[in-house]
Amino acid sequence: MENHLTYFLKGIRDYLETYIDLDYSLWLYRLLLPLLITFLLPFIFVAMIYLSFLILTVYKIHREIILKSVTSDENFWNIGRKIVAVLWDAHARIYHGYEVIGLENLPENGAALIVYYHGAIPIDMYYLCARVLLQKNRLIYTVADRFLFKVPGWGLISDVFKVSPGTIQSCSKTLKEGNLLAISPGGVYEAQFGDHYYELLWQNRLGFAKVAIDAKADIIPFFTENLREGFRQVGILRNFFMKLYAKTRIPVVPIYGGFPVKFRSYLGKPIKYDPLLTPEELQRKVASQLEELINKHQRLPGSILKALLDRFVKSKSS
Repeated sequence: MENHLTYFLKGIRDYLETYIDLDYSLWLYRLLLPLLITFLLPFIFVAMIYLSFLILTVYKIHREIILKSVTSDENFWNIGRKIVAVLWDAHARIYHGYEVIGLENLPENGAALIVYYHGAIPIDMYYLCARVLLQKNRLIYTVADRFLFKVPGWGLISDVFKVSPGTIQSCSKTLKEGNLLAISPGGVYEAQFGDHYYELLWQNRLGFAKVAIDAKADIIPFFTENLREGFRQVGILRNFFMKLYAKTRIPVVPIYGGFPVKFRSYLGKPIKYDPLLTPEELQRKVASQLEELINKHQRLPGSILKALLDRFVKSKSS
């Protein structure tokens, strides 16, 4: 029996040596492995979104049991939101050593408009929403691009966490009702075509300024250090992707990354409502203060390696 096994193993070895260059295969594997990892890591966060959907779905299925201990639909979904928030906050703390500076700038009660820089993936907004819900017991309503609402499973998440495409009228109504609302003027365009120099790509968008003026709401600038080092877009064929995006209005630039870099979010001082400011003037003022946050707290140009080291050594901006 032992001789047969030895003969069989020798036959396999001879076959491999004859038809496969083992040294070349090993070299190719080592060469391509980092590339495969960087493109596969973003799927972790896609999985997180669908895990959120599954948690909310299971929670919804067991509604009758849970309603024995709660009295309204609002309390019902508050519990579901906090279950998901705990999941995301744990991931933020473990994977990115996530911190929020300036949380005291958010009002304990009443409205405020959070205007933020949009990374390749707005993972920092997920983290901020979770942290604010857990620490301040306040839900941040958010505006998202319409293409997201065609993604299976997104409907339930958006309903529970108050995510909507948003119009000037609906956003103003949200603020007038005393809620927190988050908007990225750059949106998907800034997400797709921004880079590690963190330049604002707002394309003269004034909607958020009109919303703030109509609702007489304060604006709080929001930025996350090393956001572009966590996720980046492929830099080649930029002109081609810009033309394709102009025609389709959906994200077309491949994203890679998912690197466990240090994330540190900054909430700036509130920009108080001023009835004398026009939308154009308010837009410039908010852009200036957001750029100030970026220039003060972000290494330019961003570096993935240094952002990884920030997990162990505090950056100068801290």
